Amino acid sequence: MNRYLMLQQLGDGTYGSVVLAQRRDTGEKVAIKRMKRKYYSWDEAMNLREVKSLKKLNHANIVKLREVIRENDTLYFVFEYMRGNLYQLIRDSERPFPEPALRNITFQVLQGLAHMHRHGFFHRDLKPENLLCAGPDLVKIADLGLARETRSRPPYTEYVSTRWYRAPEVLLRDPHYGAPIDLWALGCIIAELYTSRPLLPGNSEIDQLHKMCAVLGTPNWPEGHALAASLRIRLPASTGIPLARAVPRASAAALALLAALLRFPPGERPTATQALRYPYFAVGTALVLGPPATQPRRSNHYEDEKIAPSAVLDMEPSRETGPTTRGYVANTYYDQFAHVLGGKLVKSGGRDAAVSGAGTTMETERAACAYFGATRYVTGTRVDTSFFRNLPLQSLKEAAALGSNPTRVDWAAKYLR
Repeated sequence: MNRYLMLQQLGDGTYGSVVLAQRRDTGEKVAIKRMKRKYYSWDEAMNLREVKSLKKLNHANIVKLREVIRENDTLYFVFEYMRGNLYQLIRDSERPFPEPALRNITFQVLQGLAHMHRHGFFHRDLKPENLLCAGPDLVKIADLGLARETRSRPPYTEYVSTRWYRAPEVLLRDPHYGAPIDLWALGCIIAELYTSRPLLPGNSEIDQLHKMCAVLGTPNWPEGHALAASLRIRLPASTGIPLARAVPRASAAALALLAALLRFPPGERPTATQALRYPYFAVGTALVLGPPATQPRRSNHYEDEKIAPSAVLDMEPSRETGPTTRGYVANTYYDQFAHVLGGKLVKSGGRDAAVSGAGTTMETERAACAYFGATRYVTGTRVDTSFFRNLPLQSLKEAAALGSNPTRVDWAAKYLR
């Protein structure tokens, strides 16, 4: 530890304290977390969940663990330094953040969660204080002390996450909760970003459930009602209020994402990867595919079809089936998004189909596949429905440049490339 010069204390928690330090040789500032418990062997230290998860997670939107030091049976974690957190950013803001800035923050958190869930971990304590930031331009998920592996066996600890951001299945003591609790917490955080106040500030677990029902309405969720009955409580009857009243500054696309994240049944919430595909993020990009740079990949489940590479997508939302297709979708994207469409891709009757877990088949929404693969996030204005019509662009390079100019900075691309 003599390689670091301690500057000031940043915080003190139940399990450890955090100080700002500076490397003596390079002058780099770091955050050092000193654990309060003693660790008498390296094996004991390396088995900590926070260490195990951070060793496997390397992403631009997850805080980086630089090194682990054990000195005199005291354990120190050396992290990259971020000058603030999202709570401080909300508290110190003099005026509401514009929606493009909030969209950028949400996008980065979802990117970090998607990476975390994809590698078999979920956070369990997502809240503004655990989202470190350098202004609204760069956000990183931190404090993975409560993180669990998705493959670990339930039951899980009942008391996890801060109450205001706790999912209903955790409040109802469901021991088999999983990654969807992170998406519920993110929904609460997004609402707080828009309003600068907590969406569901309950003062007890029962009061938290009452506030959920008062805002979102009593759910049609048989499993939840059964869990409540096992605790000898009843979810209050309420019709709720429109989210547009609870979060008045949010656009229609933002409200649609919020409504999806704040669904009571955990199985009905989108995954982090699916949430990134919502129209809320479809800003500044044309739905156009250019010619592939390399030979298309072959799949064991289907045969590639020869179709013109410069075709343009035309997606029209349908109330029953969602986006429909007019035109061609590049076959390079088929197998990349099979998990989003419900299963692996097979050849069926001369057309590609997705096989669901139940063994049934459904027609592949090929336009959706290419939409997912072609679009990227660009900080900009609200969703423009003109992006869902044919545009006179013939190359992917031109499509990527749409909506970009010298005064608009694509922070997501800057920090995530």
